[in-house]
Amino acid sequence: MLYTSIKNDKIKNIKKLNTKKYRDEFNEFLIEGEHLVLEAYKKGYLKELILLEETDFKLDVATIYVTKEVLKYISDLDNPPKIIGICKKIESKPIGNRVLMLDDVQDPGNLGTIIRSSVAFNIDTIILSKGCVDIYNSKVLRATQGMLFNINIIESDLLQVIKNLKEKSYKIYATKVNGGKSLKNVEKSEKFAIIMGNEGNGVKNEILDMSDEYIYIDMNPSCESLNVGIATSIILYELDK
Repeated sequence: MLYTSIKNDKIKNIKKLNTKKYRDEFNEFLIEGEHLVLEAYKKGYLKELILLEETDFKLDVATIYVTKEVLKYISDLDNPPKIIGICKKIESKPIGNRVLMLDDVQDPGNLGTIIRSSVAFNIDTIILSKGCVDIYNSKVLRATQGMLFNINIIESDLLQVIKNLKEKSYKIYATKVNGGKSLKNVEKSEKFAIIMGNEGNGVKNEILDMSDEYIYIDMNPSCESLNVGIATSIILYELDK
């Protein structure tokens, strides 16, 4: 079916998925571009395809066609791709043994990078604090390059999660620039959680207080700090050796 008007109720409801309120209400989110759509399809999360009219692209899901005007209306991009997907939100699974916890990470690009690195270096669960940027934000989704569909992600209260993990003998590492142990000297544990903090403020004090050990990355003293996405990637790489 071809949709030609942005005033159509179905099109209006699709457009609403660019807003967190409606993503939560409908339990759905949008992805844009062939690569993300194929990743979602492979993992069984793709519900519907939206294609620019006459686009030659086929998957075994419900498909609608739209005009260029309607596609631009739906898209979150200035130059939208010809392929958009509607996905069901990803269901959380039980927490694994290799856990990454994020304390109020706000930047979509950072979160997307962290998700990609987590998959690359064999983290099985990411736990987001309530103050983190929405994982279904379009910028986050693009930055993940589809890796969002390959890892368990949970949103929860970090203090409660840390308490539960400590009861199950997880080693809890928190990043701290001063007073920590060099990443090179960290003893690896079978069950662990690494806590990364907010871009500006780091890990909250009450969360630091619950950690077993503080860790930091050795680097040239001329460089005061690293972007949280880069820092996380380095730490995950080292702990995966």
